[in-house]
Amino acid sequence: MNKNGGEQPPKLILYYIYVYTKMVKLISQLHKNICKKPFYFGWINHSCATHQLPLDYPPQAHVHHQNMPLPPILHNFFYSLCDNINTLMEMHAYLVVQGLTRDLSCSTKLVSLYGSFGRLDLARLVFDTIPHPDFLSWKVIIRWYFLNSEFRDIVGFYNRMRVCLKECDNVVFSHVLKACSESRNFDEGRKVHCQIVKFGNPDSFVFTGLVDMYAKCGEIECSRSVFDENLDRNVFSWSSMIAGYVQNNLAQDGLVLFNRMREELIEANQITLGILVHACKKLGALHQGKWLHGYLIKCGIELGSYLVTALLDLYAKCGVVRDARSVFDELHGIDIVSWTAMIVGYTQNGCPEEALKLFLQKEQVAVLPNDVTIASVFSSCSQLLNLNLGRSIHGLSIKLGSRDSIVTNSLVDFYAKCQMNRDARYVFETISDRDVVAWNSIISAFSQNGSAYEALELFHQMRMGSVLPDAVTLVSVLSACASLNALQVGSSFHAYAVKRGLLSSNVYVGTALLTFYAKCGDAESARVIFDGMDQKSTVTWSAMISGYGIQGNGRGSLSIFGDMLKAELKPNEEIFTSILSACSHTGMIGEGWRLFTMICQDYNLVPSTKHYTCMVDLLARAGRLKEALDFIQKMPVKPDVSLFGAFLHGCGLHSRFDLGELAIKRMLELHPGEACYYVLMCNLYASDASWSKVKQVRELMKQRGLMKTPGCSLMEMDVDHDFSFSRAASLA
Repeated sequence: MNKNGGEQPPKLILYYIYVYTKMVKLISQLHKNICKKPFYFGWINHSCATHQLPLDYPPQAHVHHQNMPLPPILHNFFYSLCDNINTLMEMHAYLVVQGLTRDLSCSTKLVSLYGSFGRLDLARLVFDTIPHPDFLSWKVIIRWYFLNSEFRDIVGFYNRMRVCLKECDNVVFSHVLKACSESRNFDEGRKVHCQIVKFGNPDSFVFTGLVDMYAKCGEIECSRSVFDENLDRNVFSWSSMIAGYVQNNLAQDGLVLFNRMREELIEANQITLGILVHACKKLGALHQGKWLHGYLIKCGIELGSYLVTALLDLYAKCGVVRDARSVFDELHGIDIVSWTAMIVGYTQNGCPEEALKLFLQKEQVAVLPNDVTIASVFSSCSQLLNLNLGRSIHGLSIKLGSRDSIVTNSLVDFYAKCQMNRDARYVFETISDRDVVAWNSIISAFSQNGSAYEALELFHQMRMGSVLPDAVTLVSVLSACASLNALQVGSSFHAYAVKRGLLSSNVYVGTALLTFYAKCGDAESARVIFDGMDQKSTVTWSAMISGYGIQGNGRGSLSIFGDMLKAELKPNEEIFTSILSACSHTGMIGEGWRLFTMICQDYNLVPSTKHYTCMVDLLARAGRLKEALDFIQKMPVKPDVSLFGAFLHGCGLHSRFDLGELAIKRMLELHPGEACYYVLMCNLYASDASWSKVKQVRELMKQRGLMKTPGCSLMEMDVDHDFSFSRAASLA
């Protein structure tokens, strides 16, 4: 009893008060150091006076405080003051000095605090000092690794915990299943599933985690089996199963499951509807996508950035750019994701002007473009051949520090499309880690710009750098070989394609190889490739038809066209261009007229300028020049210079100089600055021995500063060259 008649406080309580007082002094001093402001606890003296304690009360003689745990109230108070990592580390240091970190709850709280500041390294160090962590300690460290998306370590922690403890709960199971999902660890996920069955009583979150894990590991049947076992399915369970179907290219099954979900009166949320819109995009199901859009509006669901982006992608993929823009305009707060999605939609649908207009709008000046935005803008500039704007965007990308491969590859492609091979090569040389995509970009650029030798030299460098070519690489180098008529090198690439299995599995490689042999005059090898292809696109059929036409085998072209119709494939504009060109080269007028009539009557296509040019060429080559001229005058489209060129060629073949002069005048009206048309005029006058007129035309060319580039032909010979074809062939 004290002198006032009250009971003396127990020694343990006195010790807590002493520690409390010392800690308050320490924290006050820390606060002064950190915040540079005084921090007072006026109740310190009051507490000591109330319990009749001196300020330097030493309880060591009575209590071994190193082995005593702190009560929860002190834990909560101390750790609530750790509002930053520095304060926490100073608090941790004091606890270590005082020997208080031996307390399990104290160490667990430190692990949690370090995790909350994102310092998993320090949290792990503290955790490893715990001699015998309990279930709560394991649960805390797993939780913070989960919240910081460090999924690879979670499975290891879980397995260690299973060795030490037999205890577990649904929260830990959910975290471990998420880790298995993200790391696509099917074996560990299946083990966890077995342990869940052993423990029993899984909740809806665990079932949803199992569904997600199996779906992401590609085991969609197991995912559906778990989904059907779950009797307490909520909107998240349904969404996870639908997402699993969509991720595994079973989008139609996902839409069917959504109908079942509606039958069970489960209301869809934004995530569910976003997944369904993505499913419609994969299927190209515009009608179902519009129905979902209407469902969103009817249910009053707010169109956030996630849903707007999904709808934009859907409409853009289906080619309905106007509807995509309507959705974009309805968005109140435009962010980088939706803005980029709209620009990409414009670019991919052949609307580069609109893409650039949106990019340059003042309203979006505060939104900084990301790598995907920059790459799409480069693509738009390349479509428009807008070199000046592209260079400006290049400067912007440098300022923003855009170094991702998607930006550099699109930049190489942009300069290549603008015929700036030197700039394309410069950008390529700045790439430090060149993958196969980067090599494909530069090889394709040089191949398309008439620099076939350089393209093959780059392929040689690519192989010397141990980068494995893919299907895109082969298509580019085969195109280069076709332009050089390099039969030996192309045959080596053929062997490489067979060895890698690319010829049978990739329709683009087969088509490129077929075209290569056709352009090299080997129609038989082209036909062997064609017959051996399991899948054929319309480009493949067109290439084979053109191949026979180039060799003057009109019957072969018609035979291939007939096989195509028997296969119930609908010919497009390119197919008709190829078959009409084959007819013109072989003088098959009757077949040409029949095919031209088929375009309109049988397939409801509108003949293009190319089709009209083929018909003029067909009639002019056959000497039916007046009929060709009458055909030109009655055309519903404006004739271009290539059409008059075909007519002029026929005039030269059949010595109709009067009609030839008429064609040349029209050609000069369309393109007065092209030297080749003046040369055609000279050749026409020369064939009629009108040398005075030839001289006049040549003088006119000199006055206008026009010069014709000399023509050349290529053939493969067994002689040494600065670039050895055998080098490329040996590396194929």
